[in-house]
Amino acid sequence: MAWSEERVLALVPDAAAAKAARTQAAAARWTGAGAAPVALWGYCQGSAAMPYQVCVDVAEPVAFRCTCPSRRIPCKHVVGLLLRWSAGSLPEAPVPDWVGVWLAERASRAVARASGPADPVEAAKAAAKRQERRAERVAGGVAELGEWLADQVRHGLAGLAHSAAEPMRSAAARMVDAQAPGLASALQRAAAQVGRGRDWPGAVLSELAQVHLLLAAHARLSTLPGPLVETVRSQLGFTVDTADVLASGSRLTDRWSVLGRVDVVGDYLTTRRTWLRGWDSGRPALVLAFAPPGRSLDGSLLPGTSVSAALAYYPGAVPLRAAVVSSDLGLSSPCPPGESIEVALAGYAAALAADPWCARWPLVLAGVTPASARGGWFLAEDDGTALPLRAGVDHRPLLAVSAGRPLTVAGEWSAGGLRPLSCWDDGRAVVL
Repeated sequence: MAWSEERVLALVPDAAAAKAARTQAAAARWTGAGAAPVALWGYCQGSAAMPYQVCVDVAEPVAFRCTCPSRRIPCKHVVGLLLRWSAGSLPEAPVPDWVGVWLAERASRAVARASGPADPVEAAKAAAKRQERRAERVAGGVAELGEWLADQVRHGLAGLAHSAAEPMRSAAARMVDAQAPGLASALQRAAAQVGRGRDWPGAVLSELAQVHLLLAAHARLSTLPGPLVETVRSQLGFTVDTADVLASGSRLTDRWSVLGRVDVVGDYLTTRRTWLRGWDSGRPALVLAFAPPGRSLDGSLLPGTSVSAALAYYPGAVPLRAAVVSSDLGLSSPCPPGESIEVALAGYAAALAADPWCARWPLVLAGVTPASARGGWFLAEDDGTALPLRAGVDHRPLLAVSAGRPLTVAGEWSAGGLRPLSCWDDGRAVVL
C-alpha cells in the first residue's frame, strides 16, 4: 500500500526540506515514473543537463537511490517521488532494467549477509585487507591535508572571508574520499566559523590547530600509548563496534545520575548526547544515540532520574563514551554531590591533558547562582568565582528556578561555555 503523506514527510528534518520535496513532486519534473509492488522509479529533471535516476525499494527496510550529488538521505527527489506515490500519481508498470539491476544487487547483498562468511579465516583475511586499504587511504589524506594546512598558514586566513570558506569545504570533501570522516567534520566546523563575528579568524585558527595536532599524532602512532592511539583513531573517524565494546570493554556498575541530554539535528543524522555520573565512583559517562531523520531516538535514560546500570566504556585516553550493558528503570534522583567551580575545572583540565581533543565534559556545580555581567550570563559562587554560560541558549528556565538563590547545576562544558541541562532546587530535579 502507498504510504500516507505524513509518513513520507516524516523522512525530512524540517519544514524547508518538506517544501523542497513538494516542489520536486510536480508532475512536470518527472518522466518515465512508475510503480510496482516492489519498487518506485522515475527520472527527475534537476539542475543538471541529464535527469536524475530515482528509485525506491519499498520493502522493509526501505532503501533509496538517486544519482543527484546531494548527501542528504533521502534526498528531495526521492521524497518527491514518494509524495507522488502517496498521491496516487504513479502508474503501475513493469520494473525497468536499471531498477531491476539495483534490486538484484540489494538482494544478493542481503543473502550474503544472512549466510555469513563461508570460511571464518578467509573472512578475517578479507577484513584485514579492507582495514589495510583504509589505513593507506587515511595516511594519504593526512599527508595531503598537512600540505593544505601549511598553505593556509603561509597565505593567511583573511582570504577565507572572500571565498566563503569553499576551499575548506573542498578539503573536507577530499577527507571524506580518504575515509577520514573525523578530519572532514573538523574542517566543516572550521568552515562554519568563517565570517561569524569579529573574532572569527581566531575561532578558525583554533579549529585548524586541533586538526594539525591530530595530523601530528597520526604521524607518531607507533610511539603513542595504546589508549591514546585509540583516541587518535577515533578522532580520525575509525569506529569501534558497539558489540565489541559490550563484549570486552572496561565495565563499571554503579548507580548513575542522568544529568541531562543534548540533541543535535543534522542533515543525515540526529545525535543524542546523554550525560551520566556515578554516585559511588564519581566517574562521568557519555551515552550516544543516533537516528536518521524521521526515526525516534532512544529515550530510556531520562534526565533527572537515576539508574542502577552496568556500563562498558569505549577505549581511549580518557574513557568517557560508554554503552549500557544492563540497567533498571529510572527513579527520581536526589541531588547529586556537586563541586566548586575550581575543582570541576581542575577535573576537566586533567582530562584535557590526557586527551587534547576532549571538547565536552560534564560538570556538577554546587552552590552557584545565575548572574548577569558584561552582557552575558554566568554561574557565580559567593566569593565571586564565576563560569560563563553558553550564548544562544535560553537560560530563562534556570533563572526562574533560581530566583536569585544558589542551586546545584549540571551541564555540558565546552569552549563556548556551560550549557545547563538540569538543576536541583531543595532536592527536586528540574530538567532545563
